[in-house]
Amino acid sequence: MEEESSSSDRDPIIPEVRLRPDEEIVIPGWGGSILCHPQKLPHKILALFFMCLLGFGSYYCYDNPGALQKHFIKDIPMTTLEFASLYSWYSWPNVALPIIGGYLIDTIFGIRLGAIIFGSFICAGQLVFATGGLHDSIALMQTGRFIFGIGGESLAVAQNTYAASWFSGDTLNRVFGFQISIARFGSSVNYWTVGKIYDSLLPKFDHGYTALGWTLMIASFTCFISLVSSIILGVIDKRAKTILKKDDIASDPISLKDIVKFPLNFWLLSTVCVTYYVTVFPFVSLAQVFLMKKYNLGVQEANVLTGLVYLISAFASPILGYIIDKVGRNLTFVLTAVFFTLLAHMMLAFTFWNPYIPICVMGMSYSLLASALWPICTLIVPIERLGTAFGIMQAIQNLGLAIVPLGAGVIVDNYGYIWLEIYFIFWLTIAIIATLTMWLIDLNFNDSFLNMDAGTRNARTEALKKQTPLNEGDPLPVTSE
Repeated sequence: MEEESSSSDRDPIIPEVRLRPDEEIVIPGWGGSILCHPQKLPHKILALFFMCLLGFGSYYCYDNPGALQKHFIKDIPMTTLEFASLYSWYSWPNVALPIIGGYLIDTIFGIRLGAIIFGSFICAGQLVFATGGLHDSIALMQTGRFIFGIGGESLAVAQNTYAASWFSGDTLNRVFGFQISIARFGSSVNYWTVGKIYDSLLPKFDHGYTALGWTLMIASFTCFISLVSSIILGVIDKRAKTILKKDDIASDPISLKDIVKFPLNFWLLSTVCVTYYVTVFPFVSLAQVFLMKKYNLGVQEANVLTGLVYLISAFASPILGYIIDKVGRNLTFVLTAVFFTLLAHMMLAFTFWNPYIPICVMGMSYSLLASALWPICTLIVPIERLGTAFGIMQAIQNLGLAIVPLGAGVIVDNYGYIWLEIYFIFWLTIAIIATLTMWLIDLNFNDSFLNMDAGTRNARTEALKKQTPLNEGDPLPVTSE
């Protein structure tokens, strides 16, 4: 945890405070106004605004290659495998970072310095990536994506840590949902805008790769917005912690020795996670050329259609999360999401129906799975091992997102996009098998706890809490909140 520096003449002057009976701190002068008081909602909303900007640049630039796929392949030029490797290089550092990223933020850097450092990584990575475009260098572009990946996922950890520090209870759930929506919206904005930027720059240069490099350079502006937001948010947070005399929140440390204690259902859940997400993110990254070829679309229309996956999720995820929170039945929703995503890929592979139909189905299914799958982990793993569990799930997910796109690139280069869709269908079939296996294990050995309705599960949890105290190693009591 970050240690506070000793007081000096350059430290901000914090007015003396006194506590009211309701524990709200009274601050004289402008510092006590609703926009400046750290306990007032308007000030918290101001902090939330910068929390959202903190991750916006990362999400906007992550899918820059996907929105410019045709131009990467034509202008650099590169094979589909080399193009897909741009996403793999982003994911490789995040096979390890979920294990150590939280530790670095909690123990070494502190949340404020950590956010600034990781914000600097995404800026540096995007600049190197853009420089690779300007110099027609695939190796330099891959290096930039690797550096960008070091910052991207860890910046999301910092963003969530800030949210948990400023909000609590039901409000925290809504804040997390809002942050996810803004992140997905950032990805959608990328698909709407970056192609137009390229088109406006292309007539000004002799080479397409130069226009591509400058397009990526302009996109890097959003990363600098995130970096500036990390600095501003750090100042706001430090002032609030000083006034409220609060310490930074430290998450549970990840312990590799806990891995052997995880039940089979955890590994099945991780299998569903990785085999599902490798059919969404790699598809989105490679969808532009596929949609153009199969449906005879222009670049911009293909980008708008691809961005719909994220746009639908931006609006649907908070709503679906609230519904699942109240209804329960998580496994049923996970199976439904995987099945309809499989159906969407089958429509894309074997029919010529209007592409908006399968894309919208995929967007809704993606939103449903994200809302239903991750909470299951809290129902399986004991509370003191949740940090380890989430870290392992993210590491496995990123390992899949590093390897599967390479396979996708090889398939497209050698066999075409229909076989790419069959490749995705294969992974979704594994996801369905893993979900059904988890369902059967839960039914036979756990009284269908993972798939209970929320009311029944809460009643059972409360009854267990009254019967025995919660000790280390006991399952986590779960509520629908």
